[in-house]
Amino acid sequence: MLWRYQVGKKRLEEVFGLHVIETPNALRGREFLYKNPQARAGDLAWALENPEVRGIIANMGGDDSYRLLPYIDETLIRKNPKVFLGYSDITTMCCCFLQAGVMSYYGPNLLTPVAQPGRLDCYTKEAMEKTLFSGTVIGPVEACPSHTPIEWKNLPEDQIVWRKNTGYRLIQGQGIVRGRLLGGCMGPLQQIMGTRFFPSRAVWERSIIFLDGASPYGSPLAWLHSLRALAAAGVFAGASGLLTGELNAEERKILVQFLRDEVRRSDLPVLANVDFCHRTPMTVLPVGALGEIDCENVSFTILESGVK
Repeated sequence: MLWRYQVGKKRLEEVFGLHVIETPNALRGREFLYKNPQARAGDLAWALENPEVRGIIANMGGDDSYRLLPYIDETLIRKNPKVFLGYSDITTMCCCFLQAGVMSYYGPNLLTPVAQPGRLDCYTKEAMEKTLFSGTVIGPVEACPSHTPIEWKNLPEDQIVWRKNTGYRLIQGQGIVRGRLLGGCMGPLQQIMGTRFFPSRAVWERSIIFLDGASPYGSPLAWLHSLRALAAAGVFAGASGLLTGELNAEERKILVQFLRDEVRRSDLPVLANVDFCHRTPMTVLPVGALGEIDCENVSFTILESGVK
């Protein structure tokens, strides 16, 4: 994937005018990084303490960031607040930033979609610019015009198949609700339950939850199990709203029945097909920012700046 990293690095430099430097262990390969979680945590500390570093973007997600938790110092994060961007397994690190009281950003990783084949799409580019490079209120977050699955092969741009987007879909709910954006990918959230880094019930209270990862590995039953695990942790009890990605008919049925019969939240507004999940393009969700779901207009708005 080194070629892909070089593509992403070049795009950050050419599209956003950034000077990109690697952390000491970022390019040491999958086997080394798997065997040395302390080195990965050390890279985060190195970037936080390095005065030349203004922001941090993850190369990719994965499935074992929970192994970094023994080496994370939230005091170091608190004393060195910086932009931290990524999605999927990066959820774990976003929760560490939340524990430290520092905003993080659930959004593009470097290898995808920044280094997607062809070019960086306009939707992802504009979301990154508005959230990370502007001090203005982010405002309405529109649905992308079209989307495509994540593509890891080095295909030419004309071979990428884009599907016209159907827009946001209101699954249930009425009126307008507001809450602090909180969530991430469901697998990593389950992995850190029981640790001090999993948000407490009080933190989930009155939040707008965003959940990435319906039917993991193609299993609707696994989707239900993930929802139940979050329910047992008190995630849904006092929430203001819920954002999800694209749901098929079976997933919608499972979610509605779960909310109605298992957590007694038929009142919870749910907006689906929001562009923060595992596909291209992708918006950026500032964790902790105030969001709004308008059920009557089927819209989603972020009411604060991503950076202040």
